Amino acid sequence: GEKPFSCVNCGKSFNRKRSLTQHMMIHTGEKPFTCVNCGKGFNRKRSLTQHMMIHTGEKPFSCVTCGKSCGYKPALTQHMRIHTGQKPFSCVNCGKSFSQKPHLTQHMRIHTGQKPFSCVNCGMSFNRKQSVTQHMRIHTGEKPFTCVNCGMSFNRKQSLTQHMRIHTGEKPFSCVTCGKSFGYKPALTQHMMIHTGQKPFSCVNCGKIEKL
Repeated sequence: GEKPFSCVNCGKSFNRKRSLTQHMMIHTGEKPFTCVNCGKGFNRKRSLTQHMMIHTGEKPFSCVTCGKSCGYKPALTQHMRIHTGQKPFSCVNCGKSFSQKPHLTQHMRIHTGQKPFSCVNCGMSFNRKQSVTQHMRIHTGEKPFTCVNCGMSFNRKQSLTQHMRIHTGEKPFSCVTCGKSFGYKPALTQHMMIHTGQKPFSCVNCGKIEKL
């Protein structure tokens, strides 16, 4: 178990000099392996080999349960957790578990309050890169999600999904008390106040409380 080769930057140790050399590229930013198709660089030959499958369409790793194919083995390992229900990455604060490490990393920001992604226009910060991408559309006016039925556009995919239910008539959110269905969740939340008697909205002038 001896690991005589140590990184001078972070102290991480390795049992082979080659492993240390590969690791050092993380700190130096060196990426000697380049894709001939798109020019993207990698610090490991194996990473380049996996990347090339995007261009070739090769997917040699198949799921024995559903037959889905993946370009590299780690992707298949992650996919298999859908079938097994395995969630090996747990939060030390609340115990919530996740099937993928990046999902745990995102979750941990709830506890730490870390918001590493900032808007270059207004400085507003977010805990997910996806959130800042969506937010930027407020400034750019970009609406990339378009309804094929009426042509109406939206800046979020979720908004388009909700809108499509107007055309399809789909109402996936049902009241457990009376069975009435709704096209989106906020409408069901408002409806539930009829049964619970909840009145969360108060007038700032007279204090009168209303459900809606």
